[in-house]
Amino acid sequence: MSRVEAARDAWGSALPDWIEALAAECDRTSQNQVATRLGKSGALVSQVLRARYPARLDPIEELVRGILMKATVDCPALGRLPLNECQAWRRKATAFQGSNTLRVQMYRACHRCPIFKNGGTTDAS
Repeated sequence: MSRVEAARDAWGSALPDWIEALAAECDRTSQNQVATRLGKSGALVSQVLRARYPARLDPIEELVRGILMKATVDCPALGRLPLNECQAWRRKATAFQGSNTLRVQMYRACHRCPIFKNGGTTDAS
């Protein structure tokens, strides 16, 4: 059984497009290669595909959309960048760190950005 078929069985008619893209990429390469690209474990990818992941899916969705689906956002400081890079900067912006000028710039930019203010909710393109 392919990963796409397994995901369809697990998610049913509620299968999100990003889960299908994740499954298709696992079929095209391998689950472990996809997990490595996402910076996650193969077990996590398996749990997501089988609708058994116990935590929030938003962070995983942003990784898949940014890395596999090439979704981008408009950053007030850096311009257009992949959604997963936006996620990484938002995570860093939760705590101020004045040792690096780019980190200071991004801390300020993220705190003005509607994506950061909405807790990561994006209209990714």
